[in-house]
Amino acid sequence: MPLDALVFDAYGTLFDVHAVIDRCEKFWPGKGAQLSQLWRAKQLEYSWLRSLIGRYQPFSALTRDALGYACEALGLALDEAKTKTLMQDYLGLAPYPDVPEALAALKGGGRKLAILTNGSPDMIEPLVKNRGLQSSFDAVLSVDPLKTFKPAPRVYQLAVDSLRVPAANIGFISSNGWDALGAKSFGFTVFWINRGAAPVDRLGFQPDGMLASLGDLAPRIAH
Repeated sequence: MPLDALVFDAYGTLFDVHAVIDRCEKFWPGKGAQLSQLWRAKQLEYSWLRSLIGRYQPFSALTRDALGYACEALGLALDEAKTKTLMQDYLGLAPYPDVPEALAALKGGGRKLAILTNGSPDMIEPLVKNRGLQSSFDAVLSVDPLKTFKPAPRVYQLAVDSLRVPAANIGFISSNGWDALGAKSFGFTVFWINRGAAPVDRLGFQPDGMLASLGDLAPRIAH
């Protein structure tokens, strides 16, 4: 089945969420990596919990709340100035080194490229702009209008409806295993960027392809 569209997760897939480690380390020496890991873990946990209990908040609010939790859990003093700086850093997260070249290789030939992200518009739109990637995508889709988060099936349906491409003709790319399997369950052709060589979650199905980096995708889908 030809892939008429490629849909990418953003955080952890295109953009390195742990690019904030240096700032965290500057604020709290010796704690930067630990804080970044816990911050990310709680950010995701809050997205799943708020989806399950039906109490949506934008991803920017979850990210701020997760930062507050992580600092309290680690006994780190967090004031408004540090919070503002770290939240601002999220608007300029570095893309993974292979991303710009890989996106350029995938663009063209009538194939649509889009982002589908948990990120709220106040986070993802400045990030894409600040990194000069606007021209790489035909659409940047946020869950915000749906008031829920991935891996809810209707989030993946948003890509189908917005791009006007059947699910069977959409390739979905994520470095988050739970997101990759959510997209596979929905019906996309899924490529998991498994940077950490992690095992596949036991949910009863597999991604269609495993990649070490985004640069590995173009040769896999050449036709």
